[in-house]
Amino acid sequence: MKSYIVGVGMTKFEKPESRDWQYWDMVGEAGGAALADAGVDYGLVQHVPAGYCFQASTAGQRAVYELGLTGVPVYNVNNNCATGSTALMMARQFVQGGLADCVLAVGFEKMKRGALGDGADGGDFATSPVARHYGIMAAAHGFEMSPPTAQIFGNAAREHMERYGTTPAQLAAVGAKNHRHSAHNPNAQFQDVYTVEEILAAKTIHDPLTKLQCSPTSDGAAAALVVSERFVVAHGLHDKAVEIVAQAMTTDTAESFGGSCIDVVGKPMTAAAGRQVYEASGLGIEDVDVVELHDCFSVNELLTYEALGMCADGASGKLVESGATTYGGRWVVNPSGGLISKGHPLGATGLAQAAELVWQLRGEAGARQVPGARVGLAHNIGLGGAAVVTLLRR
Repeated sequence: MKSYIVGVGMTKFEKPESRDWQYWDMVGEAGGAALADAGVDYGLVQHVPAGYCFQASTAGQRAVYELGLTGVPVYNVNNNCATGSTALMMARQFVQGGLADCVLAVGFEKMKRGALGDGADGGDFATSPVARHYGIMAAAHGFEMSPPTAQIFGNAAREHMERYGTTPAQLAAVGAKNHRHSAHNPNAQFQDVYTVEEILAAKTIHDPLTKLQCSPTSDGAAAALVVSERFVVAHGLHDKAVEIVAQAMTTDTAESFGGSCIDVVGKPMTAAAGRQVYEASGLGIEDVDVVELHDCFSVNELLTYEALGMCADGASGKLVESGATTYGGRWVVNPSGGLISKGHPLGATGLAQAAELVWQLRGEAGARQVPGARVGLAHNIGLGGAAVVTLLRR
């Protein structure tokens, strides 16, 4: 059974502690916007997957009570940085499987200032779900005092530079592009534009990554209303409907733990999810117009280009330098500003990507509109690990 997104919404992504609100305020705003976008009453919603990482158990229920007290089942979802897209995938599965006609996926996060920690449970690194991942990094590169997430991705960047000759300027070009794109996104945490030189001159977080190549911690929420084809017909939503053509989630395999940080941060997972989506849809990366991908750090955008088949292994630095992934190029990647500039409230990120693609495919993205966009691809990844790739078509 086909599934469609007919309504999307998101809050502005904010610096933590800069706005006086709670996570339920965020979901009330984002979820309410998605329902209003579709013109659908919350009373028609049959299931709610609610994604978040840092709030307490059953926070999903507390959040959606702001939308209505209908007794609808709420499923609390936590899949690290891939949480939002996991909630979206659950919504699609309810509809695709014929179990529901109308499902609201929401994602939210209220975070603390500063860099993310290592994911250890109660400070005990041995019990951390990502201890094995960081063990691979430590064996190859040692362990430094920089923030753990920046360190593991920064070491992936070092490997890419050593293996393929990728330059610091090419990594910085990702940040420059995404900051430039965010200047036209009122929902982005940052709208400042920087040159490659300014990005290279920013504070080093873990060499070669500077602060302007790293996603910030953020507060915010996003939502998407997923419905069946018969719901679209019954409610006259053809003008709003964007089809979820294919979707795949993958988790770590033995390949992730072969000794390379490039692999342990998720490139093999992304490649496998991409292959599954292309096979299921009959479409390829050559058919895609606009991409929202998980640029938690600049290097991950380069790794994702390669994993999704946008270029050969090792050619991603030259691809971004060439302008192929911005306006006027072959694809527009992260027109929203991406995680680097739009922000990264973990539970909301995957759904914010979907919202941006829906606006792009409907022609509603304003100054950041990708001309003629008809097919969009979203990529959301979480260390530990999960990768979700979603293909949307208008």
